[in-house]
Amino acid sequence: MKRVVETMDQAVKAMGEREGKYLTFTLAEEEYGIGILKIKEIIGMMPITPVPRTPQFVKGVINLRGKVIPVIDLRLRFGLKAEEYTDRTCIIVVEIPGESGNVMIGIVVDTVSEVLNIKADDIEDSPAFGSRLETDYILGMAKMEGGVKILLDIDRILKSEEINLLESTS
Repeated sequence: MKRVVETMDQAVKAMGEREGKYLTFTLAEEEYGIGILKIKEIIGMMPITPVPRTPQFVKGVINLRGKVIPVIDLRLRFGLKAEEYTDRTCIIVVEIPGESGNVMIGIVVDTVSEVLNIKADDIEDSPAFGSRLETDYILGMAKMEGGVKILLDIDRILKSEEINLLESTS
């Protein structure tokens, strides 16, 4: 009985950790969210300098107020079809843990929507798609009026070797 209570306590704690404010954005007409505490800023598209011999989803680097920041296209990272950038395309600058400390990375998204306060009761675990699909980057599914928003664990979008690659480009 004690073990069941401990497991339930862990589940309640995990749900509470997912509750909070999320910046929502669209990719290929689907809604996603990232915890607001991971966001450093949102900027419009700017010139991106390509870096040779990087994966296709790595668009290159930008100079943001004297700091070189690697930029990835989240559409390409998720295996979605590339689209032409528009005046609504944005770069969300996030901070994720790397080997040598925190790393700032820009992620290209189709449009930024809004900041939502999402309650723990409105967040469900991501469905099990089988062992062949990696979904550990999905924090949960937020049930909202009119649909579902996929909440991302931005720290898990990239594998450690990809983060190391991006650290070396900045």
